[in-house]
Amino acid sequence: MKRPLILCVDDDPTILELLGDYLEALGYGVLKADNGEEGLVLAREHLPDLILLDVMMPGVSGFEVCRELKRDQSTRDIPVVMVTALGEIEDRIQALEAGADDFLTKPVALPELKARVKSLLEVKAYRDHLKQHKEALEREVALKTQELQKTLEALRRAHQRIKELSLEVILRLSRAAEYRDEHTGEHIQHMAHYSALLARKLGLNEEAVESILYAAPLHDIGKIGIPDQILLKPGPLDEREWEIMKKHTEIGAEILRGTKTGFVKVGEIVALYHHERWDGKGYPRGLKGTEIPLAARIVAVADVFDALTSHRPYRKALSPEEAFRIIEEGLGTQFDPRVGEVFLESREEILRIKETFREHGESKLYQLLKSLRGDRD
Repeated sequence: MKRPLILCVDDDPTILELLGDYLEALGYGVLKADNGEEGLVLAREHLPDLILLDVMMPGVSGFEVCRELKRDQSTRDIPVVMVTALGEIEDRIQALEAGADDFLTKPVALPELKARVKSLLEVKAYRDHLKQHKEALEREVALKTQELQKTLEALRRAHQRIKELSLEVILRLSRAAEYRDEHTGEHIQHMAHYSALLARKLGLNEEAVESILYAAPLHDIGKIGIPDQILLKPGPLDEREWEIMKKHTEIGAEILRGTKTGFVKVGEIVALYHHERWDGKGYPRGLKGTEIPLAARIVAVADVFDALTSHRPYRKALSPEEAFRIIEEGLGTQFDPRVGEVFLESREEILRIKETFREHGESKLYQLLKSLRGDRD
């Protein structure tokens, strides 16, 4: 174990010699300086555990040396014992104001010196222990913080990867629908953006808006399970065919069921419930009003509007004005009144979305989906 180091500063060589010999006999290491300037140099260079400092010295006094030591970050925690022949209370006050930790009066009584030195070194050792413990804790906290930041970054990357995989599922499934119906590709682009617009205007947060944007294209994915002679029939469906066609909601939900991924879970809800009606006369469950999930109520309006304004094998497209009128007539019966009102209030933006796709073809959504995995047409 390293022995404590004590710095003695006194301009009297006899006292300096006496203090040094006595402290070394007690087992301490000793440094000696016969003036204030040298004492400051040795203190900063060796960082002793205790300083015995004479007050009355030529040049720099002990008071000034003490003040300098306490101002210096590297030496401020070293205990300083002022060794002085001064006995006035004002002198002791001045020493305390300079930062002294204790006093010894000349001539120094060696037993008192031993006791004071032992006591102050114990205090110093305890302070050093606390300081080292604090520094160790700070290092540990810094290390744990760094590890936590790495973990959070890894989680962020994992979340981004899950999101990319979710979007890839949407791309693949949407492409499957496009192979069945040449009109479906354009339709799902339109209604996805209509749905996102509605969600935002209804006050949903951006995470929810994004979920609906990516989930809406999956609303009719169940149609891949409907026979071509029914799906592409140019005329009206008979009762039996209509019952088969209605099963696309449950087929779509079954395809998407069981995922833990947010976008696809919303897609499952939308696929199953987007043909429910506000008055309870929809399918497949006959849900009524707010029993129908909000995402499905939003997609229902967007889906019907774009279906009405798109060409189908069994009819020609209606004008936007006719489609808006049908939506308005369906408020409170087929559609959620609030969702429908917001849709009607957004006519200009709806038409702008429709025109944008007509002019520019593939939407930003689909450009994003394809760029995630480097897909090519």
